[in-house]
Amino acid sequence: MTPFQYLDRHSADLVALLQRLVRVPTVNPPGDHYEAITALLTRELRGAGLQARRLPIPHAVARKGPGPDWRTHPRYNVIGFRATGAPKTLHFNAHYDVVPAGGRWRHGSPFEPAVEDGWIYGRGTADMKGSIASLVLALRALQATAASPRCNIEVSFTADEETDSFLGASWVVDHVPLRADYVVVMEGGEGRHIGCGHNGVVWLNVVVHGRPAHGSTPEQGVNAFEKMAGLVLALEDYKRRLTRRKFRTPDGREMHPTINVGGVFAAGAGGKINTVPAEASFSIDRRVIATETVADAEHELRAFLTAAARRIPHCHITIEKVSENHPCFRDPVTPFFAAVAASVKRVRGGRPVFYVSTGFNDMHFFAEHLRVPTVGYGPIGSNPHAVDERARVADLVTAAKIYADLLTTFSG
Repeated sequence: MTPFQYLDRHSADLVALLQRLVRVPTVNPPGDHYEAITALLTRELRGAGLQARRLPIPHAVARKGPGPDWRTHPRYNVIGFRATGAPKTLHFNAHYDVVPAGGRWRHGSPFEPAVEDGWIYGRGTADMKGSIASLVLALRALQATAASPRCNIEVSFTADEETDSFLGASWVVDHVPLRADYVVVMEGGEGRHIGCGHNGVVWLNVVVHGRPAHGSTPEQGVNAFEKMAGLVLALEDYKRRLTRRKFRTPDGREMHPTINVGGVFAAGAGGKINTVPAEASFSIDRRVIATETVADAEHELRAFLTAAARRIPHCHITIEKVSENHPCFRDPVTPFFAAVAASVKRVRGGRPVFYVSTGFNDMHFFAEHLRVPTVGYGPIGSNPHAVDERARVADLVTAAKIYADLLTTFSG
């Protein structure tokens, strides 16, 4: 039996594993059930023939992290390794945390996954527990069929990608002696699109300070909401500036930096319909293209906001840094990129193309910190971060075949 035949015959096992993963609600923030999911993932890697260990984040490090209390929400990462005697090591990475789930789902609970018409529904099926299930089944297939990987196999399942990766991929890359020569981050590309990079991001929160007064005498106060509205309107000019910056990707798309204003907005404490609001705040999501740096983007945006506030009478602001994630791009010209494209073509058919994601993921930690060739590739998903997130079962199997094919054909 070949690995492909094994995967076709065991698609139900892939579904069952993904259902088990989804039923562990690893919602981040705050980072629930990390201990349970990493214990499960460690067992799965061992069952697929790898030496695996779970690495708790040291308390001294966790205390410094930006997340919740480390005593109630400890952080863990999982590392697996299988030595084959090959000179090179191929590393696979995925995060196991998921975003919160709201709204009304087609099948009730987003953490009780259901299968309908060839799709599996549930939070994390697309982002990105489906990738984890596909990889584990690919590893099982190699073990069951005695297929010989041409590289050593290394795997990391990491925490906190949905927030900042500070105690996840960032910590693993900087503190664990990885053996990776090549890396597949199992998102950031799908179908015939292979990820060779992604945008970065700067998240800011802007607090506008006013002066409270009674609603019947608004002239005695400074309306923070009105000042905020003026500042948001001023940002239209900044948006126009960003459209003039261009980055052309290998597949011919033209990318531009963007900002999204007000994903989170709020009034200050003490708000009431008959009061002049003393405080208002709004978030800014500034996407950073591959030809920019996070530091330059943040400096420029802060300068624009400060100057715009000065032009608005009595507009006083405080700018708070929420988070950042760096952009990543590698020209896909090395033999590793060609090998991934060949595996995608053999399994899917058609002509693969290299793609840069508008979102961000953990690719840059491996490409920039480890300085090794890194691609993004996973199963096709639908509605990530949204209601009725789902993945097609057939495509989960296809992704598993691509991982298995790459492991048995690429030697570095």
